[in-house]
Amino acid sequence: MPQMINQEQVEIYKKGLLEGDRRLLSRAITLIESSLPLHQQIAGELLDVLLPYTGKAIRVGITGVPGVGKSTFIESIGIYLSGKGHRIAVLAVDPSSKRSGGSIMADKTRMEKLSIDPNAFIRPSPSGGTLGGVARKTRETMLLCEAAGFDIIIVETVGVGQSETAVASMVDFFLVLMLAGAGDELQGIKKGVLELADAIVINKADNDNIQKAQQAGKQYENALHLLRPSSAVWSPPVQTCSALEHSGIDRVWDMILSHREKTMMAGELSVKRKRQSLDWMWSLIEEGLQERFEKNQHVKRELPGVAAAVEKGETTPTAAAKRLLFFLDN
Repeated sequence: MPQMINQEQVEIYKKGLLEGDRRLLSRAITLIESSLPLHQQIAGELLDVLLPYTGKAIRVGITGVPGVGKSTFIESIGIYLSGKGHRIAVLAVDPSSKRSGGSIMADKTRMEKLSIDPNAFIRPSPSGGTLGGVARKTRETMLLCEAAGFDIIIVETVGVGQSETAVASMVDFFLVLMLAGAGDELQGIKKGVLELADAIVINKADNDNIQKAQQAGKQYENALHLLRPSSAVWSPPVQTCSALEHSGIDRVWDMILSHREKTMMAGELSVKRKRQSLDWMWSLIEEGLQERFEKNQHVKRELPGVAAAVEKGETTPTAAAKRLLFFLDN
């Protein structure tokens, strides 16, 4: 039987978050990340009452090949935006690290200036867990940060595989950071990631690397021209910058603002947000169904025998799946 939610506690969280209380924000995120049923109930109630105060932030996703300098780039653009009066929350999606909780935990030491900036909030992803679970917690954390007054949310992909798709499905603008002069100019980047990109930014375009960065930019532009743009009003551009020297960061931000203005005017941003919310709902349904399946006592009892029968070729996977799914109806 579900425990009763203390509505006064929910109101305390709501009031504190709307006033920008960072301590309560951290505690609310801990509730989001908790697996305790009561904590999940409180978190769900809190998200419901905060929903009218969310959705106004600019949501930016960032991914990049290893060694591209994501931490330096995020710190550089974060400090630039803070200087313009913005409040920035940096979150991570990382299902791959069960011990560190994601590179942002270490990035907090690398992003020394941003981590102590009063206008910035850096939060690592939950440690371990499935991609779906980590992405869900990151989405909900993003809403809490928006309610707490952060007007720019940066979501970084730390893990590999499907994490890029997960992040692209929760942001307005998906930026892919690349390097120049590191062998094959299309190193480590898949066609799927290019298709997700709203822009490619070549980092470390400084010193004797500027010419290489410009040459790489032309190659990326050629690669992007082969893909059909997902937007009727935006074709993904290629830019260069040096996060270390803070050069080109202003142009990157102007590009993000231009994308926002054009997609809002065309109604694309609104449609995208609605689609993302529906996709999120269906992913939660799938996650919930899987959880119910795994916890079902009949399934637990029958699964070893059914799995063994499939391995031995005594029954088909189709028949086995139908038999196990039957228990969810009873």
